[in-house]
Amino acid sequence: MKVGIPKEIKNNENRVGMTPSGVAELIRHGHSVCVQHTAGEGSGFSDEAYQKVGATILPSIEDVYAQADMIVKVKEPIEPEYGLIRKGQVLFTYFHFACDKPLTDAMLKSRAVCIAYETVEKRDRSLPLLIPMSEVAGRMATQNGAYYLQKTKGGKGKLMAGVPGVKPAKVLVLGGGTVGEAAARIAAGMGADVTITDVSLPRLKQLAAEMPANVHTLYSSEHNIRQELPDVDIVIGSVLIPGDAAPKLITKDMLALMEPGTVLVDVAIDQGGCFETSHPTTHSDPVYTIDGIVHYAVANIPGAVPNTSTTALTNATLRYALALADKGWVQACKDDEALAKGVNMVDGKCTYEAVAKVWGLPYSPWDK
Repeated sequence: MKVGIPKEIKNNENRVGMTPSGVAELIRHGHSVCVQHTAGEGSGFSDEAYQKVGATILPSIEDVYAQADMIVKVKEPIEPEYGLIRKGQVLFTYFHFACDKPLTDAMLKSRAVCIAYETVEKRDRSLPLLIPMSEVAGRMATQNGAYYLQKTKGGKGKLMAGVPGVKPAKVLVLGGGTVGEAAARIAAGMGADVTITDVSLPRLKQLAAEMPANVHTLYSSEHNIRQELPDVDIVIGSVLIPGDAAPKLITKDMLALMEPGTVLVDVAIDQGGCFETSHPTTHSDPVYTIDGIVHYAVANIPGAVPNTSTTALTNATLRYALALADKGWVQACKDDEALAKGVNMVDGKCTYEAVAKVWGLPYSPWDK
């Protein structure tokens, strides 16, 4: 199979779809790989590094899309890429269709095979291709929250750990999944007073047993969240419903419950955000303030640490990319039910029920 790795063109997205090590494995399996010129530079991988393992370097994104049977990316295609995608071409990347109607319409129109990292799901309901980036995003959510808590950045002017005689900052983490756990651990390590919420009692029990002593668990309900907000300094939103839009756990009226300078970090923004007042921001313009509350809602948080992120992502995606290339997407998905759940669109039809429901589209399960 001809595999293409284009350069990401989303704002400040420095990751790349695959490391040279991953490309070497594809080539070892007998596939050809073309990489767009400078695609890996933002992650610290030169054109020469790809050439050394046998990849072909192509000058433009148009060339990569034209030659490849399968495109391996990081982020969803954006408008300049829509016209480059052709019928039957396999796109293997993050899509987050449930929060982007123009992208959904464009991919349906292209009649490509869209396999979304974020909906590849194992029987235990774990999301193997979301976990590595969730771990990065969770850690960075706390880092960024602490940064914007500084007075010079619009926050309250509190130090996460406090000092002897001064209480530490209070951090509320909404959602006890991979992002939430990572965020809570970093916040705890920084010395903050942390509360993490979830609707799963077994998960709360697990977190209570495994987390440091300065992390407390709380059942997630509107009442309980409202009770926490007057004293909180940072709120990290990390809820996820695979493939579906995120629920709005902080509504606009709740902003009045918080002190000015409170920082909201919406890690769920890729799925529409879990704060009603969230809208996507970028690394070049990451924050805005509403009613005195600082909002951080960068839609590609791991893109700020691309070397780490690209390596972690390739570690997770490579086995699936190899299966798709070795067997073809149909057989690969027949053989792996987790990968099959990643199939969101085929030949102009929506094959993922949650996405179809969000946009009122016909749901057409692909024929296994």
